[in-house]
Amino acid sequence: MKLMANLFSVFDPSTNWMNLPLNWLSMMMGLIFIPISFWLIPPRLNYIWNKIIFSLHLEFKILLGSYSYKGSTIFMTSLFTLIFFNNFLGMFPYIFTSTSHLVMTLSLALPLWISLMMYGWINNTNHMFAHLIPQSTPMILIPFMVMIESISNIIRPMTLSIRLTANMIAGHLLLTLLSNSGSSISIYLYWVILLSQILLLTLEFAVAIIQSYVFSILSTLYSSEVN
Repeated sequence: MKLMANLFSVFDPSTNWMNLPLNWLSMMMGLIFIPISFWLIPPRLNYIWNKIIFSLHLEFKILLGSYSYKGSTIFMTSLFTLIFFNNFLGMFPYIFTSTSHLVMTLSLALPLWISLMMYGWINNTNHMFAHLIPQSTPMILIPFMVMIESISNIIRPMTLSIRLTANMIAGHLLLTLLSNSGSSISIYLYWVILLSQILLLTLEFAVAIIQSYVFSILSTLYSSEVN
């Protein structure tokens, strides 16, 4: 009888995390794998995300104007979704933040800029030349304005990629510096640093959303200029 008790003791609930029994929580993991289409009423998270995507669709549609092609907003909302999820996942421990590297951000910005420039100069050449000179520019300033506008167009992919990379790196560096100094301070300052890290992490979540929105909205503005 004692041998049988030892044999089946491996099935006893014994997993604890911070003195909380989380064994029975594994029964709810099956709900994660149920597709949304099987629900009679869509979950609240899916409803909120659909509202966000629809709001972005309306905003991108206004920025693109009446000359945009059908489906143009799908590309911009997909770009927003890709950057947002990469930024958001980078906030969790032991997850690589791909958007904090120029390899990732420049791979998004450079092909987009090249395709827009090729489309604009091939199909709307006169419009692209006219865009280099702002309206009511004095004759003496036209050469300088053409040079300035040309440089601003050329550096657009770099500004897009560096802006996203720098904002994602800055928050991670601050969190790392604060955490490294925690082992050499008193217990009273430790709580101050912990509170600062929580506030900084909250700010980082906001930055993750804002930077994905800025990247997609500037890409939409750049695409609207070539039409």
